[in-house]
Amino acid sequence: MKVKVCGMREPDNLKQIAALQPDYMGFIFYEGSKRYCEGIITPELLDELPASIKKVGVFVNESTEVILGTARKYKLDVVQLHGRETPRQCKELQEAGLEVIKAFSVDDSFVFENVLLYERYCDFFLFDTRGNNYGGNGTVFDWEILKGYLSDKPYFLSGGLNLENLKSREFKKIWPKPFALDVNSGFELEPGLKDVKKVKELINYIKEKK
Repeated sequence: MKVKVCGMREPDNLKQIAALQPDYMGFIFYEGSKRYCEGIITPELLDELPASIKKVGVFVNESTEVILGTARKYKLDVVQLHGRETPRQCKELQEAGLEVIKAFSVDDSFVFENVLLYERYCDFFLFDTRGNNYGGNGTVFDWEILKGYLSDKPYFLSGGLNLENLKSREFKKIWPKPFALDVNSGFELEPGLKDVKKVKELINYIKEKK
């Protein structure tokens, strides 16, 4: 299972987390987010990250042109789309050479057939908790719902993840298993500032489970 640490913003904190070697690091380019990183991080800073860490840019209802421009500027490997993006836009971004994660907000009424139109044009799906914000709500959805997921497309699990619920019996029962964990608010001291000790504990815990 892979680990993605999302909502990175503070330069020194970013370097500390990078030293722990997560598989992915996420940077939010959505102005409505408390973790908006444009103007705080620099392309040079991201250029210093180990090559083993994939750089993910998170966007919400942004144009293909803007996403591609940002991806080139920061040398992003992956784009994560958290809004009402269409399968066609996912296809355009894939054809430009980027990996695409399409995020879906999940609640008790979520229907997994909604993801099928995107299967051909995304590399991964991401399931987050439906809330007032596009991600970072800090709440968990009912993981039992995932039993209705019948696609072969690997997915990232997001939404209120923390050390306690990731070590719980409920997490161990999740099926199908997530390809990656996408952690954010449950591993923060404040928005955009990660708790290095907690992230280290998570990464060590996941490695031990392999």
